[in-house]
Amino acid sequence: MNKGTKLAMGIAAISMLLVGCGKATSSTSSSKSSSAALSGKVTAVGSTALQPLAAKAGSQFTSKNSKVNLTVQGGGSGTGLSQVQSGAVSIGDSDIFAEEKAGIKADTLTDHKVAVVGMGPVVNKDAGVKNLKMSQLKQIFTGKITNWKMVGGKDQKIVIINRAQGSGTRATFENAVLKGATAVKSQEQDSNGAVQKIVATTPGAVSYLAFSYFTNKLQALSVDNVTPTDNNVETNKWKIWSYEHMYTKGKPDKATAAFLNYMSSKDVQNSLVKDMGYISIHDMKVTKDAKGVVTNN
Repeated sequence: MNKGTKLAMGIAAISMLLVGCGKATSSTSSSKSSSAALSGKVTAVGSTALQPLAAKAGSQFTSKNSKVNLTVQGGGSGTGLSQVQSGAVSIGDSDIFAEEKAGIKADTLTDHKVAVVGMGPVVNKDAGVKNLKMSQLKQIFTGKITNWKMVGGKDQKIVIINRAQGSGTRATFENAVLKGATAVKSQEQDSNGAVQKIVATTPGAVSYLAFSYFTNKLQALSVDNVTPTDNNVETNKWKIWSYEHMYTKGKPDKATAAFLNYMSSKDVQNSLVKDMGYISIHDMKVTKDAKGVVTNN
């Protein structure tokens, strides 16, 4: 083989290598372009019980999709359902089924269940009470029991803190505990966070919170000697719980659909949901419909 032939073959080999590298670079660039292509604005409004999970998941989602502008706000389940129905927001977060809210046309909305939240009564730690019968809890919130000594606690006036009307947490609690009875008039708060702080600092205070808001500054109450735990919710032994719904109206845009898919992903369901005090929808041994009928899976 003469020098000219060797040189030609060498040039051909280098040319093929460069072409191969060019294709790899093009493929990588295309992949990056594809992952960065998702863009748009997503606004989720409503349940303050769902808000911490939606906000944390949203932060993780946007870290991978930097061109998506995602906002998560509270305001209560009623607000979330009303705003998504009117088209003002992309997602309406709710602790209750749309069918349970007056004025909401549930058949115009699509339900995306993303988690389950346990809820339970909490008292100021000085009340001296750790367990109540369900009947006693009902009597407290209907104004028939007014002092903690009447249920074995301190000689101290009971101060009821309720969530505002339209709260999904309130609706869930009242459906499970009051069973149609009228709640006594009381101080009302707009969020789980506000209730948490007020009960912790107000002598004699009692209210109810999502499990994710339980802290060691409060006394979470057992009911009929059943403790408020995830395991008891999963079997419906603990009766006060609800799904966390993310409702959409019509077909969601690509960014909204991608976020909803992320909420159902293993990253969220197997890790974030549990770490933040919620229950994965995949762990439930029972299902509950909009009328509150519970069936075994």
